[in-house]
Amino acid sequence: MRVVTGKAVPADAEAAGSVEDVLSLVREHGGRVTSSRRLLLGALFDARGHRTAEELAEEVQRQAPDVHISTIYRNLDELERLGVIVHAHLGHGPASYHLASAAHGHLVCERCGVTIEAPPEFFRSLSRAAQSNFGFTTDPRHFAVLGRCRDCSQ
Repeated sequence: MRVVTGKAVPADAEAAGSVEDVLSLVREHGGRVTSSRRLLLGALFDARGHRTAEELAEEVQRQAPDVHISTIYRNLDELERLGVIVHAHLGHGPASYHLASAAHGHLVCERCGVTIEAPPEFFRSLSRAAQSNFGFTTDPRHFAVLGRCRDCSQ
């Protein structure tokens, strides 16, 4: 186990490389494997970029129209608790989700909305400064730094 933002997370959660790996992890932690969970995981593994809960629900509902959005949110919460996914707030609007194995920070242009995915190393000096100056531990996967992209800055 390791701790992320105050929560104990299974060490193998971020290494889960397939839907079946995650379902095994769910079972190991007392969870059930349901068709809606399997479909949601498929949507997350197939996703390119960030997806909102509503976008994920639409994809799941194309295959299983009776799956309610509340089921999607409950599953997302459980998958995040297990450390399989992370959510991020990319400026204004709903949270977006992606696999923890692809975790990264975000730079979001306030003018055009472009999102730049920044590797974790990019935020290390900010994290060190927050820790040394304020005793504050950051989780840059969870938030976005807002500003202007190169094109909008000119």
